[in-house]
Amino acid sequence: MQPPASISAYRQLTKAFGCIGLAALLAGCGERIETFGGPTMGSTYTIKYVRTSSGPSPTEVQSKVEAALREVDAQMSTYRKDSLVSRFNQLPAQSCMALPDSMLGLVRYGNQLSEDSAGAYDLTVEPLMNLWGFGPDAHGERVPNAAEIAQVLQHIGHRHLRIEQQQLCKDTDIKLDFDSIAAGFTVDQVSALLEQMGIHSYLTEITGELKAVGLKPDGSAWRIAIEAPRNDEQVAQLSLDLDGYGMSTSGDYRNYFDANGNHYSHLFDPTTGAPITHNLTSVTVIDRSARNADGLSTLLIVMGPVRGYRYAVDHQIAALFITRESERFVSHNTPALDGLLARSH
Repeated sequence: MQPPASISAYRQLTKAFGCIGLAALLAGCGERIETFGGPTMGSTYTIKYVRTSSGPSPTEVQSKVEAALREVDAQMSTYRKDSLVSRFNQLPAQSCMALPDSMLGLVRYGNQLSEDSAGAYDLTVEPLMNLWGFGPDAHGERVPNAAEIAQVLQHIGHRHLRIEQQQLCKDTDIKLDFDSIAAGFTVDQVSALLEQMGIHSYLTEITGELKAVGLKPDGSAWRIAIEAPRNDEQVAQLSLDLDGYGMSTSGDYRNYFDANGNHYSHLFDPTTGAPITHNLTSVTVIDRSARNADGLSTLLIVMGPVRGYRYAVDHQIAALFITRESERFVSHNTPALDGLLARSH
């Protein structure tokens, strides 16, 4: 599960355009690309959208987007002690707390992913992240012993959560962490907000998760580059045109530490309490929902190169798997991704 500050898997490739020739006839000289962005959720966000002469002003769009970002941060940030999720986490066992539909919906979806993956996905791993040195209450990176891991695992798992009407209840001292899904959820929320404002062509990117809809004024699609798993520089693994899809990458190559000759990733297997150790280094998922892409990319990388790939094929998930083999990286597309690639070129 990735903390927001570590999620940075994409770079957008956009082309300059001019309001001339055939493009002017098709798009109209009143259309142009507006761009704004800034800090959010421990990282950054960027919005690119096609503005029309009858559309809202850039100031209004940015103001409403940033209000939506602040709302999500106030609900789901584990780095804020006053957020709703932090207040829930501070409650003792056998407690309940009223939460908004947005948070309860994410808990339900997380529970579904957990059941579908036999526990490979879990929204309650924050204590493990803290134990290993990756969480908001961590006290330095370290390798815990087996007894420490076993103790923490007693307080991990969706089985300890239940929803009663508008309340979320816990039967043990459990802590929620939405970091593996909050950014994708927020991308969907901001994209829906843009649609409500009459903006139907845009590229929404938040902490690396993104969604692209519509065409640019020159008639071309938003072209997205998927980053190769390298920690020395940013290199595109492949690129494709997106229209109506969200995209998310989970990888072990940016947030980790080495100790005693071993590599320890921030991505955990909730069933063992330890970081993943297989050779699957990144998974990119493309889905109509950025929330789904976000959660599924984490689920698949935890499941690993064999079980994860089989799960993706069985569930018709468009995914790119990249494994580390000796001194090189090897990529594997699912059939659903091959289908998207064929349609985008």
